[in-house]
Amino acid sequence: MSDKKAFLKVDGRDEAIELPIYSGSIGPDVIDVGGLSSQGMFTYDPGFISTAACESQITYIDGDKGVLLHRGYPIEQLAEHSDYLETCYLLLYGELPSTQQKAEFENTVRYHTMVHDQLTSFFHAFRRDAHPMAIMCGVVGALSAFYHDSLDIADERHREIAAFRLVAKMPTLAAMSYKFSIGQPFMYPDNNLSYAENFLHMMFGTPCEDSVVNPVLAKAMDRIFLLHADHEQNASTSTVRLAGSSGANPFACIAAGIAALWGPSHGGANEAVLNMLEEIGDVSHIEEFVARAKDKDDPFRLMGFGHRVYKNFDPRAKVMKESADEVLAELGIDNDPLLAIAKRLEEIALEDEYFIEKKLYPNVDFYSGIILKAIGIPTSMFTVIFAVGRTVGWIAHWHEMISGSYRIGRPRQLYTGYKQRDYKPLDQR
Repeated sequence: MSDKKAFLKVDGRDEAIELPIYSGSIGPDVIDVGGLSSQGMFTYDPGFISTAACESQITYIDGDKGVLLHRGYPIEQLAEHSDYLETCYLLLYGELPSTQQKAEFENTVRYHTMVHDQLTSFFHAFRRDAHPMAIMCGVVGALSAFYHDSLDIADERHREIAAFRLVAKMPTLAAMSYKFSIGQPFMYPDNNLSYAENFLHMMFGTPCEDSVVNPVLAKAMDRIFLLHADHEQNASTSTVRLAGSSGANPFACIAAGIAALWGPSHGGANEAVLNMLEEIGDVSHIEEFVARAKDKDDPFRLMGFGHRVYKNFDPRAKVMKESADEVLAELGIDNDPLLAIAKRLEEIALEDEYFIEKKLYPNVDFYSGIILKAIGIPTSMFTVIFAVGRTVGWIAHWHEMISGSYRIGRPRQLYTGYKQRDYKPLDQR
């Protein structure tokens, strides 16, 4: 915080309105406009682009410099040296765990991966062709009907147990959504496997034979989870916070976050990348579509390039590219037409002056889409996997809010509708 002040001069008022200015540990100063309502005014900021809705110590982004920090640690260092569950611990507790703390946390998550058997009946109530995200919205919200012992949000231990359950059970529910869609039996978690290995086991294993999980693919999947673990006050995280501000239970709040993530402008971006590759269809068509992308009058857009927040480069993309190269080399894929298109688009984006000048570099969604496609995960599951990784970020922000002082969210509006008018009976209209 700081002692700096801002003064707002308003036409028709003799005196300027004094507004306090706060400074975080890093990042731009913020002007506290909370007192404006007592002056009969609100600020107008569609999309909250210039508004800090909360104070947080979890994640920091500097889009101009391509910086992403979790509790102060650069994402590149975490991706290289850490793993998903250790990053989960960091986001939840604020510090990296000791050897013993890490082992205990992993053990706790491992033994919370099963879901209540009655939850299977929820899946059978959906159509077979239901989108997996539609299923996830329903079954995650339904968890609150099964775990009454962790719904007191004022109890820190209850919040911790809910966090364990959500982080642990999301891969299980995600894999069940996929298995249901293809008519295969659900696979139970295997406590001998790591978090990412377990997910791939439940996705692709069958009761007919033992699962053999490729370690290169498991490493790539773990990295996908890690790189999507949190991204500050994005649409879905803000949704979780807003829902949580009403006192809603954590399972309902995470279900709300899943619904927000489903949008193509948010979590559906890597799914949109694959849809774009399918639209292009063949390497021979790339030049045509690149030309269309450069035409401001053409509605076609190349998905997976550039980022709303990162104006320089997405720090997650470089790490994800390494994983994409490792996966493609491991699987020996050299004849998949969509992956061939993706690799050619990557070359163009890194060499073409148009892309370089506008800083339209391949982003994390571009490379994660390539990896998931190569592993054999259907496009409809891409956003579900995003939700699995992001769950810990949602829970960390929810817990941070509930642990401190907070108020129920109540955004204001600029009303442009009718002024007051009198009701007319039906026969007079």
